[in-house]
Amino acid sequence: MEDSRYEDAVSQLYEPAYRFARSLARSESDAGELTQEAFSRLFEKRDSIRDESKMKSWLFTTLYRVFLGWKRRENRWPQVEIGEAEADLPQIDPQQVSRCEAADVLGALHAIEERYRVPLALFYMDDLSYEEIAALLEVPMGTVMSRISRGKDALRKLLAEPKASSGPGILPFPPASTSTQAAHE
Repeated sequence: MEDSRYEDAVSQLYEPAYRFARSLARSESDAGELTQEAFSRLFEKRDSIRDESKMKSWLFTTLYRVFLGWKRRENRWPQVEIGEAEADLPQIDPQQVSRCEAADVLGALHAIEERYRVPLALFYMDDLSYEEIAALLEVPMGTVMSRISRGKDALRKLLAEPKASSGPGILPFPPASTSTQAAHE
């Protein structure tokens, strides 16, 4: 698709796409972001679209999928006001926070087995979904979930171990219980 045709598509489809996004989202700003993301993906795929008569349905399907992805992420990691969650947060000594540096965490990450390290890094650092990691590593999604869980346990254990040079481990609290882990995964 030529750039001029893309511009024509934007001018013709922006308002209907925005209205659809507004019907899905709770706010105008979210609807605007959804619409922009859908058009961004259309722009990226513009050369692979062969039948321009199906562009509207492709755009609306993409917009809906982006919305569903946002909802999944929102359900996985709900936003909570810090004041409401204060009682659930671990008590951390400021000295322990100063010891917890990125280099220590990365060092601990590199110390765990590769089969656990790779899914952890892809999930938390590259923000890939379980499905994307499973496809990339060519393993079942359940295996990915298991490896991420076991990798997190290994990482917690390493970070909680006492260091010879600085006393107690980086993490001031014990590994999470199974029920707590399941609630956060």
